[in-house]
Amino acid sequence: MTLRARIFLSMIAIIVLSSILMASITIFHFKRENEQYHKERLTRKEDAIHASIDYFLEQDVHSQKTDSITPLFNDKICQLADINNLDINIFDLSGQLLITSKPDLFDSKILADTLENIILNRLSAGESRVVIQKTTEALEYLSTYEYISSSNGHPMAIVNVPYFQSDSFHKRELKEFLASLAQIYLLLLIGAGLLAYFLSNYITSSLTAVRARIKDIRVGEKNEPLEWEHDDEIGALVGEYNRMLNELAKSASLLAKSEREGAWKKMARQVAHEIKNPLTPMKLTVQMFERKLEPNDPEFKQKLKTFTNTLVEQIDTLSSIASSFSAFAQMPAQQHESLYLNATLRPCIALFQHHTVLFETRALDETRIKADKEYLIRVMNNLLTNAVQSIPDDRSPQISVLAHPPEEGIVRVEVKDNGCGIPESQFEQVFEPDFTTKSSGAGLGLAMVRNIMQSFGGSIVLHSEEGVGSTFELRFLEASDDLN
Repeated sequence: MTLRARIFLSMIAIIVLSSILMASITIFHFKRENEQYHKERLTRKEDAIHASIDYFLEQDVHSQKTDSITPLFNDKICQLADINNLDINIFDLSGQLLITSKPDLFDSKILADTLENIILNRLSAGESRVVIQKTTEALEYLSTYEYISSSNGHPMAIVNVPYFQSDSFHKRELKEFLASLAQIYLLLLIGAGLLAYFLSNYITSSLTAVRARIKDIRVGEKNEPLEWEHDDEIGALVGEYNRMLNELAKSASLLAKSEREGAWKKMARQVAHEIKNPLTPMKLTVQMFERKLEPNDPEFKQKLKTFTNTLVEQIDTLSSIASSFSAFAQMPAQQHESLYLNATLRPCIALFQHHTVLFETRALDETRIKADKEYLIRVMNNLLTNAVQSIPDDRSPQISVLAHPPEEGIVRVEVKDNGCGIPESQFEQVFEPDFTTKSSGAGLGLAMVRNIMQSFGGSIVLHSEEGVGSTFELRFLEASDDLN
């Protein structure tokens, strides 16, 4: 995943997790508040009921025994239950039901008309108030138990208040709150999504710009530095990028200078070597001529002619070397023209008819290429000369030139021979300026050919098998109709 996607998804995940956490805390808080509310409400109601019971007992001084509880509260208990909106039950000290405000609870067996021993034991042990959590198949409620005491503090009876919790209101309130919270968080999620999208784009835009600039870096060319207004982590990255550009420019300049100096030194050594080769026999010839040639010698003219011929041959060699280096150094003309392929190739190949060069064409006579005629002739002459020189003396020459029809705007011309071939390890070296497999020559011919083909916008490819022969494939651009 991209950095932009990770930032976007991280912010969305934070919002979603925050929403879930807030909803969980809200539900827990509501439940706890609801429980606390019921407990406090039950305590208040109990206090009110006991205050009323104590008031009635004080009004009737003769009601100080258990037997007086039933006639005293037979009418009043329902009033107390209605006032406090609670059910009230009164049991004797042995746990038997004396009076109730709602008999239906006992008729339907929701409540038992006899108290459990554990409740009686806890009250008799001194607990002032016993609270029991009751759970049935249909209900869950609290039930409290306390003594009703006489004026002298002796227990007279046990008052029971069952508290049936009604959570419908609180549940409805909780649902309404969660629905509102969900709507708020949905809006927050949408807003956070948009914010995360723009923020992730903002954070990664500079990184994207740095990546694009790094991708466009070209050694030896001017690369524009990046600008960043803020002094932050991205600013530090941009600063390092600009520093790297400066270092790269300096290194490229030094490297180019070193390469130029190395190339000139290498070329100078090559020129010196090539020139020394013919100078040595010329020097020896002059020295021999000085020692042995006598004007009175009857063969003077013949020896002089031989001497001059030798010097002329060596001078021609020097001139050929100079011409080769000059042709390599001179860039081909950039003004190209639309040439008819077959009509241009035939005169070039005709010069090598004495070497039996076969010309075969599959391209129509109307096929045209984008090239310079003078330099195309130079390319063909060089390749055909190399083809002739590559064939051993004990082998019958088989040299051919094959022109193909255009394919996807490319016109191919193959120059094939049955010479010694070139090892695959030397395929790239043959196009280097100082590489040659011949005992003589400057090794500039194929390097010059590649330079010329590149100036045409084309290329040259070598296919060769050692001991079988080589094929040089020239690839030209097909000339368009609007090319002059």
